[in-house]
Amino acid sequence: MVVISTLLSLYLLSGASAGPVARSSKQNASACDSVNQGYNCFSEISHLWGQYSPYFSVEEESASSAIPEGCHVTFAQVLSRHGARYPTASKSAKYAKVIAKIQADATAYKGNAAFLKTYNYTLGSDDLTAFGVQQMVDSGIKFYQRYESLAKEQTPFVRASGSSRVIESGQKFIQGFQNTKLNDSRALPGQLAASINVVISESANANNSLDPGTCTVFENSELGDDVVANFTDIFTPPILKRLEEDLPGVNLTAKEVVYLMDMCSFDTIAQSNPESQLSSFCNLFTHAEWEQYNYLRSLEKYYGYGAGNPLGPSRGIGFTNELIARLTRTPVHDETSTNRTLDSSPATFPLNYTLYADFTHDNGLIPIFFALGLYNGTKPLSKTQVESMEETDGFSAAWTVPFGARAYVEMMQCEAQPEPLVRVLVNDRVVPLHGCAVDKQGRCKRDDFVRGLSFARSGGNWDECFA
Repeated sequence: MVVISTLLSLYLLSGASAGPVARSSKQNASACDSVNQGYNCFSEISHLWGQYSPYFSVEEESASSAIPEGCHVTFAQVLSRHGARYPTASKSAKYAKVIAKIQADATAYKGNAAFLKTYNYTLGSDDLTAFGVQQMVDSGIKFYQRYESLAKEQTPFVRASGSSRVIESGQKFIQGFQNTKLNDSRALPGQLAASINVVISESANANNSLDPGTCTVFENSELGDDVVANFTDIFTPPILKRLEEDLPGVNLTAKEVVYLMDMCSFDTIAQSNPESQLSSFCNLFTHAEWEQYNYLRSLEKYYGYGAGNPLGPSRGIGFTNELIARLTRTPVHDETSTNRTLDSSPATFPLNYTLYADFTHDNGLIPIFFALGLYNGTKPLSKTQVESMEETDGFSAAWTVPFGARAYVEMMQCEAQPEPLVRVLVNDRVVPLHGCAVDKQGRCKRDDFVRGLSFARSGGNWDECFA
């Protein structure tokens, strides 16, 4: 196992300005991106970009995310995806290629496709955009403000999976957390989070509970890809016909239609002010087509990394067992994706903190959500027909793993209740727990919650990873 443990300096130890400014959650009422509510710019479609949607609050009226009256939080864990980024290097090359193909073959540019005649592809690859950096600063601000009763006296233990955008996301989260604390007159001096405590290698042979890559059978599975290809062939033909009418001379593939849809998000969030202007790529498609696209991305996550893949949830077992250890302050019991060297040391896996923050990728989050049983009420998604949020019991890529996604695991002590209660919020939506006696606020007693995680505690079907 290859593990990197390091201390990473922060930009703002004294409140001096460097990079994005930690902004107040009480912003101008006209702002469509904020600390508390996330990105609500062009929400009629920006909330339909699947995992490429920027974080937005999806709190539902059925269960308030507020801390219930008579209760106080005693433990909080945030598990977060990195902030908005440029396309991956491989996808960036494909996007540039389809733009070049259009400009080489088109004999005319009609309607909403007119902008493509002069469009210049300049997107980078892999790194956070400026907007994505600010997202993570805002995430740190929100975490501090939500758990101020703990945060003003303590600092979180922070881990990050070892890619540059994940590490930077953790740094920027700490920056937002720390600057908010520096401006809190009630906070204890000296209790500042100045670094990421542990970075876990993403090399192929490394045990990494935040981004597992050692389940060989899973890594070789093409189930998710096959489901995505099938649904792509179902919903893209009318779009393909329209685009080729607007771009005579161009012959596009179904995959290239999806690449143009991807560009809507990436081109928007790469702009210096994504609050003010929607990319012209977005207007190539209708609202109904964006609903189909979002469902495509949900299929990708469900059958690629969730319960739709036999080994999807097993990849989340390691972190689930680490969470159990933190909630109960007992050693980690796991033989799956955890790094036993790290988890056996109080320096790299302490059990005496009340605040924890872990940072990873969307494909690291999805297996954990399913290992925790958060979407046990979600039936297998239809592979041929778009289903509503009611039909999927709240599961979609945009609602679960947008850029800057965050899940909060809270433990609270309440009046007249001797045992602590646990609940989970995914992007501010209370996800009622399964496998334990859940109350109207989505909570279970801690020990009942832990007992309900029998899939993870037993190691699930991890042994099938090496068949």
